This record gives sequence, C-alpha cells and structure tokens, in this order.
Amino acid sequence: MSAPPEVHYKTVIKAITEGRLVPFLGAGASLCGRLKQWQKDQFEGLPSGQELTQHLIGEFSYPKELDETPDLLRVSQYAAVMEGTGPLYLGLHRIFDADYPPTPLHRFLAGIPGALRGKGLAPRPQLIVTTNYDDVLERAFRDAGEPFDLVMYVADGEERGLFRQRSHDGKVNKLIKRPNEYRGLALDQRPVILKIHGAVDRTDPEGDSYVITEDHYIDFMARHAELSSMVPVTLAAKLRQSHFLFLGYGLRDWNLRVILQRMWGEQKFNFKSWAIQKDPKDLEQQYWKKRDVDIFDVDLAAYVAALKDRLQAPPAAGGAA
Repeated sequence: MSAPPEVHYKTVIKAITEGRLVPFLGAGASLCGRLKQWQKDQFEGLPSGQELTQHLIGEFSYPKELDETPDLLRVSQYAAVMEGTGPLYLGLHRIFDADYPPTPLHRFLAGIPGALRGKGLAPRPQLIVTTNYDDVLERAFRDAGEPFDLVMYVADGEERGLFRQRSHDGKVNKLIKRPNEYRGLALDQRPVILKIHGAVDRTDPEGDSYVITEDHYIDFMARHAELSSMVPVTLAAKLRQSHFLFLGYGLRDWNLRVILQRMWGEQKFNFKSWAIQKDPKDLEQQYWKKRDVDIFDVDLAAYVAALKDRLQAPPAAGGAA
C-alpha cells in the first residue's frame, strides 16, 4: 500500500471523462481540508462521526456504563428509545440546518462538469453517492451554477423504504414508488446526488430523514436484499457499470458495510475501484483487498488537489484527455 501512482490518476480521469466514476462519500469526506474541530453553533465545518456521537451523548445523557466505546448507531438508538425519534430528529436538524462551507472535495465534484466543458468535452453522466445527511454537496453544485437531481431515501413514516426525487430548483418533488420502472432521472442532462441514508430538509424539518439508529439499519437491511432493487433503474444500471471511488470511509462505518453487502454481497466489483484512507488499519486493508479495491494511504485533501490539477490540465497532444 502506498500513495497513488500516476497511472491511477490517469485511470480515474479517464473514468470521469467517460462518465464511469461513481464517488462514494462517507463521514470523513466532510473533514477534507478542515482546519478546526467542530463546535456546536459555530458552523465552520461539519462534525465527524465521532464528534456527532459525542454531541448526542451529551444531549441525550447517554450512560457511559452502557458502552465503553459507544458508536453513533447505539447512541442514536438510545435517544430514540428514551425520548423518541422526534427529539432525535430535531437535535440532528439543529446541527445540519446551517451553511457549512463546502470542502475542497465538494467543490471539486461540483466543478467536474465545468472542467470538462473547459477542455472542450461534453460532460458525461455523473452519479455521486453519499451517506451524509448535510446539504453541503448540493450547495456546492448551486454555487457552481450546475443543475442536479437529488434522490433521497425516506427512513420513517408512510413513505418509509422508498426514495424521493427533488430537482435543484424545487420544481420536481416525486416519490419513486416503482424504482424498477422509474425513468424520471436524466443522467445524460444533469448529475444525480444519491443520498441513500436520508438527509436534512432545510425547508421543512418534517421532511428530515435519517438512517441513523440500530432500528433504522435493521429495517433498511430487511427491506432491501440488493441496492439495485431499491434505487431507480437508471441509477442501478449506472452502479453496475462504473468504477467506485470511496472517500471518507473507515471499516468501523456501519453504513459502508451495509451498502457493500446490499450492493454486491461477497462479490468483487466488476470495475476496478479505489479507497482513499489515511493510515488504514491492517484489518481495513484486508477488507478492501477482499473486494479487490486498491487502497491508497494519502490525505484526502492532497488527493483531491492532485486529481483536480490533472483534470484541469490541457489535453495532451493528439487530443487525448
């Protein structure tokens, strides 16, 4: 395991220009380039998973004797059991209802269509998958003047287990009742941000949706044998025919393990894929190796900067991208 070789960057850039790269964003993606620790009500940067866990421990008086190393799922489950999902959702809404600044990673992803147009290339279908609840990626796309569709999982209520499509301008707001028949997404015209564990709704707190408690994850796994059966058919096809770039994930992230199990079971990926993770543990290296995913030990901000430089570089002689 080492830093990415030049051939890796060339392969990723090729996948981007062909529309066959799907970035997967975990909680660590929100820390890309972050200089200060998260503090409540300061909104200088998003909280890490551990920081969010510690905040909820304090807000809901989680007893330390229950667990020496509490994780977000257990703490959220405790809050939901003791006070209900309503107070838990309101607490999460207070955290995520803020204009956190987009990170270099968010701005890079939102800048891909413009970078391709700047090189005389037509932007290709772009799908970004995230397990994060914030709206920083969406705001980065708006800042870049790029339209997009948001497809968000519904974790509670009568629509539980389905996805809802929302356009960037608010003109489209549809519940996707039959994903295997739904063709209301135009990947060839605008990017799609797929939020498979819900998200904050900053226009209406009652629209918030979070897959965050143990019960949520059990329900998620029970309802969906495969991710391809729950997302719109055009996105399922995209997931089957793309390289994956995992950014900001660690092996302790339950959401990553649930996603991989629901998407591929124990199978390896059909397209070469990569994970960017600083100082990965031996177990994490073995886990990625089992799925034939190359893992690179590099700081995420440095990796994004290197990828951005190569994407924006002038085409090579002969017209190659």
